[in-house]
Amino acid sequence: MIKMIPEPINIPACFSSGEHEPNLARSSSSGSPQSLNMSIYRAKIGPQARLVTITWCKNLMLHGLSISVDGPNGYDHYHCKVELKPWYFWKKQGSKQFLVEGRSIGIVWDLKGAKFHGEVEPVSDYYVALVYNEEVVLVVGDMKKDAFRKTGCRPALVDPVLVSRKEHIFGKKKFSTRVKFHERGKCHEITVECNNGSGNLEGVSPEMDIKIDGELATQVKHLQWKFRGNEMIDVNKETKLEVYWDVHDWLFGSGPRHAMFLFKSLGSSSSSSVSASCQADDPEFSLFLYAWKVE
Repeated sequence: MIKMIPEPINIPACFSSGEHEPNLARSSSSGSPQSLNMSIYRAKIGPQARLVTITWCKNLMLHGLSISVDGPNGYDHYHCKVELKPWYFWKKQGSKQFLVEGRSIGIVWDLKGAKFHGEVEPVSDYYVALVYNEEVVLVVGDMKKDAFRKTGCRPALVDPVLVSRKEHIFGKKKFSTRVKFHERGKCHEITVECNNGSGNLEGVSPEMDIKIDGELATQVKHLQWKFRGNEMIDVNKETKLEVYWDVHDWLFGSGPRHAMFLFKSLGSSSSSSVSASCQADDPEFSLFLYAWKVE
């Protein structure tokens, strides 16, 4: 049963990166839209756990990577950027250092053989490692052994946890992405398709389908009245998802406009909240999807 939400969805502060975040998908030196993928991990850096955000962005002129580490109060952010311009061949492999509260953290990456297959984030043959005090506290990519060998550092004693992902994608009626709801689970394809997104044709009622791995998970009819809502769906016997959507701007906005979807996997307790993922060691995960309509 679909439960309607009369007010805009209240996104937990621990995952929100600010009210102006959607503007990032439009801002670039060339003025062209850029796709964004953001993965937020909880990793133990020194004596405490911190949120680490790895962001991949791409537009016509730039393919970039940035890493930020949250301060202890959750408001301060420490950044390191890597620009992968086509003519910067040496930038595809290297290292950098930046300071977090006066302590040096190293970033080591190897993207020279990375396979992107048209995606913003590499799908294989790469690694990006975060090093602190001779320990690899976080490494992403499928070449983890190469990362340990290159850095000469030991793996972290406490494994990092993927807390959430945020993606900005573009399309006309159909929007797709691939995601793992659990670290050791399989990759699922999520597809959102909206028919008649204008919502103003007389006698035509807009509808929205949400599919997982090609199978219809939920269908929302009369979308002009149900432009905000949420529903519980089953991916398989092990995974339940709570899906929130807000497609108001698709139907009633003008110019560049986006809808927002939240796919929240539930742990063993369905009563646990999204914000608990920032503190508790549970398997909850959230995918924030910003779907931009282009004409």
